[in-house]
Amino acid sequence: MCGIAGYIGKNQANEFLLSALKKLEYRGYDSAGMTILDSDGSLGYVRSVGKICDLEKKMRNEKKITGFVGIAHTRWATHGCPSEKNTHPHHDCKKDIFIVHNGIIENYKSLKKSLEKSGHKFESETDTEIIAHLIESHFDGNLQQAVFNCLRHIEGAYAIAVVSKSDPDKIIVAKKGSPLVIGVGDGEYFVASDASALVGYTDRVIYLDDDEMGIIEKDKYKIVSTTNNNQIHKEHCKIDSNVCEIQKCGHEFFLLKEIFEGPEVVENSIRGRIISEKGLTKLGGLEVIDQDKLRNINRIIIIACGTANYAGMIGEYMLEEYAGIPVEVEIGSEFRYRKPIIDEKTAVLVVSQSGETADTIASLQEAKRKGALSLGIVNTVGSTIARETDAGVYNHAGPEISVASTKALMSQITVLALLTVYIGRSREMSLVTGKRITDELKKIPKLMNQVLDTNEDIKRIAQKYSKYRNFLYLGRKYNYPIACEGALKLKEVAYKIHAEGYAGGEMKHGPIAMIDENFPCFFIAPSDSVYEKMWSNMEEVKARNGKIIAIATEGNEDIKDLADDVIYIPKTLEMLTPILTAIPLHLFAAYMGIEFGFDVDKPRNLAKSVTVE
Repeated sequence: MCGIAGYIGKNQANEFLLSALKKLEYRGYDSAGMTILDSDGSLGYVRSVGKICDLEKKMRNEKKITGFVGIAHTRWATHGCPSEKNTHPHHDCKKDIFIVHNGIIENYKSLKKSLEKSGHKFESETDTEIIAHLIESHFDGNLQQAVFNCLRHIEGAYAIAVVSKSDPDKIIVAKKGSPLVIGVGDGEYFVASDASALVGYTDRVIYLDDDEMGIIEKDKYKIVSTTNNNQIHKEHCKIDSNVCEIQKCGHEFFLLKEIFEGPEVVENSIRGRIISEKGLTKLGGLEVIDQDKLRNINRIIIIACGTANYAGMIGEYMLEEYAGIPVEVEIGSEFRYRKPIIDEKTAVLVVSQSGETADTIASLQEAKRKGALSLGIVNTVGSTIARETDAGVYNHAGPEISVASTKALMSQITVLALLTVYIGRSREMSLVTGKRITDELKKIPKLMNQVLDTNEDIKRIAQKYSKYRNFLYLGRKYNYPIACEGALKLKEVAYKIHAEGYAGGEMKHGPIAMIDENFPCFFIAPSDSVYEKMWSNMEEVKARNGKIIAIATEGNEDIKDLADDVIYIPKTLEMLTPILTAIPLHLFAAYMGIEFGFDVDKPRNLAKSVTVE
């Protein structure tokens, strides 16, 4: 959520800043602004509620903003409603120091009271403005030292970029709990919330870690610790080339493009990782740790949020059934406030598309403090989770621009299946079972394409049911998490509709009271070990005149006797059916949202990466 951009160098800053803000739009925002310093000491800033195009228009209509140093921001409201006064950049009393900020300052109320007693006047309702005034209170002409002193008083999460008229020709950046990256160019430097904003400008980046501050000038930079001010040496990294692949490729929305990229995503996730003849998987990212330690763990805790949490639930079923190891799945925002029982034989596996999910990162850090082996499944190279875990596996899903995550889910389930074989074969999983899973995994992309071929039928079904305002999604075993995922996607991108995902057996424990002819049910009912149970659930809904949409396995004609509409998937291993059953649910949600005229890439109130609590 929110996006930071910064530039210092030989070119006009506004060109990069606008480009970066547009690339960061997918993170979710409600307003935008920028501040630019010119070489003559003048400073201009502009803020606007709404889209980046509104900011561009305002820049054209007002005094032209030019200069070689600048910071910019897209805001997603946390403290204070969306308004121009709450839009970043914020400034101090003298309009000398300007700041952009992602994160939440937890002790801002007490800081504000103290600053007000000292005579500071505040214009906004935000916690960010406190930082500008706190820097001002420490400022004696040295911006670096003032920011360093300011950060010692702040509690919470932040990524900041700061400029000052009184100490020009530099940008000060700092990070704790929110992502920030510095791009290294030829006689110029760039700042952004993630590397995708730097594509086309540089492929060399420095990822700031927590408690680090960057002092960036036109011809040099340095990184120091915010705890002791000691200089830190950091190597450049290269941006993953996949970040560049972010065009819609003929699709109306990124969401649709990314759903249709699913087969390629699975292919990329398994490429080079399957040893077919031995029924083994090769996960190089896990080979850096002591294999005996991994083999001897007696419990796995999977921690994730949102869609990644549902992938984790599927992974729980896989790992317990095939690898024979107890697994718990925890929501990151809850795990961090518990007192979990963890020892050296516990592995904590964190799952996150961005690798920057705040609650998941905090849970990871808590687990590491308690001595757990920390593993990660992430899509973003160089992200915080990728750097902080002991070992892990990259998804190789490529960039995901739409806020609603789809192809990341496909890759997460795939990687969890690979991990199941990886751990299972080191324990009691047989060669035959390993070969059966890996052979079927290789077939999945082709089977996914068969499901995608039913796209027009799913679109028609979405149009048919667009008049309804409530849905119940039901599944069992491996497809219970997918029922939850289908309901989540409908709520995310077609938010005129309320939907709930339930385990099929729980329907009689409350939800069945809601069923009538105006309350459709989506049944995920492939021909698997719990099919007969799902059939009973469908009969119960039919007896109450409820409408039924069913996802079933090809060849099942009987289901048409109960369901009003049927979407078919090819047969595969039960543990892999969620990869196929998720596709119709994602498409259904997308077409529902489009039917309502929504921008399904950028649903209201949502952000792509939740980097604050």
